Amino acid sequence: MGLGTLKIPGWQRQAHYFGHEKGSQYTCLLFDNRGMGESDKPFARYTTSEMAKDTVALIDHLEWVAGRQLHVIGVSMGGMIAQELALMIPERIASLTLASTAARLVNTIGYWENLRDRLNMGMLLTLYPRQFVPRSIDVELDSIKTRMFSQSWLEAPDDYGEFPTNGDRFSAMELAKRQDVEGFTRKGFICQALAAGWHHKSAEQLKELADKVGRQRIQVLHGTADKMITVPHGEILAKELGEEEGLTKIIVPGRGHVLHIEEMAMYHEILERMVEKVERLE
Repeated sequence: MGLGTLKIPGWQRQAHYFGHEKGSQYTCLLFDNRGMGESDKPFARYTTSEMAKDTVALIDHLEWVAGRQLHVIGVSMGGMIAQELALMIPERIASLTLASTAARLVNTIGYWENLRDRLNMGMLLTLYPRQFVPRSIDVELDSIKTRMFSQSWLEAPDDYGEFPTNGDRFSAMELAKRQDVEGFTRKGFICQALAAGWHHKSAEQLKELADKVGRQRIQVLHGTADKMITVPHGEILAKELGEEEGLTKIIVPGRGHVLHIEEMAMYHEILERMVEKVERLE
């Protein structure tokens, strides 16, 4: 799960496709990271490595302990946690999909804009400013939408025909999440945000990860219009994991941070193609 995201509706479309339409082929596990939804919300310093340990504890409880059993998909902060998870239990990873994420946050947007973002607490204020500085809800929703999604997707008719546009649907979903005062809390959000901001994996650590998991089992996905974690982060991640040694890198032109919503059908196809690929490796 990404920063401040609840398992539903965050992965609702994927849960329906893989868990229901193709339930005879796949078993899905969706869960709220610590600090969100139905998970505990301790007030402490969160780290992506501790959140990966939470994941290991959960899958151990489910007795998903066989070798090469897990197809791990992580988006944004979830992709950071997935990196930590793969370093902890590489022998259990069948495939690893890292989408819209980074090994570490670096300045890719120029000195002055980077300085401005840092002065504004960067990703924290621009993603969920109301958690730090009171703002009009309309202004806040507009800011969140434009940083998470491409403008063309936001302006397109709602995929399900229930709202005028995709952007209107997202606004309604975001407002519903804010009304869940038990599941979405300021304390939990800030703790998660600090974990994402402090995440750091060196080139040496990424090489170790790729060596142990296997580069043919790893894919990196990123949209060129991602304003949350810019596409150079994906390029760096792919390069340091070993793009030239068999890793799959997919850069999606004109799409934003949430590829699994903006390009749902393509996303599902990419995941299924990876599953088929690694099955041939066994």
